[in-house]
Amino acid sequence: MKKRIVILGAGESGTGAAVLARKQGHEVFVSDTGKVLPRFRERLERYDIPWEEGGHTLPEILKAGEVIKSPGIPESASVMKEVRKQGIPVISEIEFAGRYTSAMKICVTGSNGKTTTTNLIYHMMKKAGMRVAMAGNVGPSLAMQVVENPADYYVIELSSFQLDDMYDFRADIAILLNITPDHLDRYGYDMENYIRSKFRIFRNMREGDHCIWCYDDPVLQERMPQLETPAEKLSFSQEEREGQTAWTEDDKLIINYKNDKITMTIMDLSLQGKHNVYNSMAAAISGQVLRIRKDIIRESLMDFQGVEHRLEHVLKVHGIRFINDSKATNVNSVWYALESMTTKVVWIAGGIDKGNDYSILTDLVKEKVKALVCLGKDNSKLIEAFGEVVPTIVETTSMEDAVRNAYFLATDGDTVLLSPACASFDLFDNYEDRGRRFKQAVRNL
Repeated sequence: MKKRIVILGAGESGTGAAVLARKQGHEVFVSDTGKVLPRFRERLERYDIPWEEGGHTLPEILKAGEVIKSPGIPESASVMKEVRKQGIPVISEIEFAGRYTSAMKICVTGSNGKTTTTNLIYHMMKKAGMRVAMAGNVGPSLAMQVVENPADYYVIELSSFQLDDMYDFRADIAILLNITPDHLDRYGYDMENYIRSKFRIFRNMREGDHCIWCYDDPVLQERMPQLETPAEKLSFSQEEREGQTAWTEDDKLIINYKNDKITMTIMDLSLQGKHNVYNSMAAAISGQVLRIRKDIIRESLMDFQGVEHRLEHVLKVHGIRFINDSKATNVNSVWYALESMTTKVVWIAGGIDKGNDYSILTDLVKEKVKALVCLGKDNSKLIEAFGEVVPTIVETTSMEDAVRNAYFLATDGDTVLLSPACASFDLFDNYEDRGRRFKQAVRNL
């Protein structure tokens, strides 16, 4: 049934939804309070889609039969309050795109590791010669992929914001890596709301589908037994062997799905660090479920190149390693980053605090961090948390200053780690912009 679809937000997700809606014959209107970037403007104009920027024209929006809301727009926004008051159905772009593809969907969520795991599964499937595309919170929107890159399989990274407005969408394979406090500012500072959001990935699953989850995550260990689903539940662990589909044993990684066993040494994994063993396990189980050959699964785990802005090695300058972990926008990501460091660290952190509790980092910071370079407009929470723990703390408000200070504070053999624990929007467009500016500043030293 054709209807008037209004899309709020003209970024990757919004323009993708607009193009798909237009292709399906709906009447479409796109509205954004900010400036529409040239590449998205060009796309909207190419498909002859009416749009506005710099504010919402409410009467136009309230004529909608359905609203597609971009993930970045909070429910507290005044336009959302008006839409809800009128009782207009609101969905996510993922929900909308799912209506127009019969491809198999491998969906990945979690507070940490989802981008790496999504890319790793995609790499494995490409290597196996499958007709696969990647979408969602990484790369193009699913809606745009459905229009321009139809595939037999989509590997989709899903944030909690994308899951919030998902109702009938169904994952064939759903992977939940972990749940730690993140984005609590969007969830009324209530962890329960955030957990419920993540668990939406398991909605509508059927017999023959698969839920893959981390047994070592305390929240999941408590909640997964209560999840009622006809899908098969497959867990992985580095602490437990009994009942697991993947586990570690004597520095070996073992995946055993339906008595078809893969064994390899942890040292052979291309991604090192405890957190990456989890990501590799989740990807390997997916490969087994998808019946990818064992040698291809093994090779993929050994030759995967990693993800930009995720513990990305940039350069060595006078014996000092510079690592870009700009994607670490929460405390738990930083914990994993620091845990994997084998040298003394000059840590660059800061940005928009999302209700962070830094106390879980105290012991690691005490052990590994020799200096903290704060990069943000308001660094008070970081200074309060680590003022007694780190001998040297410097405040900066530009990436160039942050990198220069870090360089002078580090000595031969140290690591300068950008791992912010915060959102980037006070000084940068997004975490990618922050990471690229870090790399540029390092190259300029």
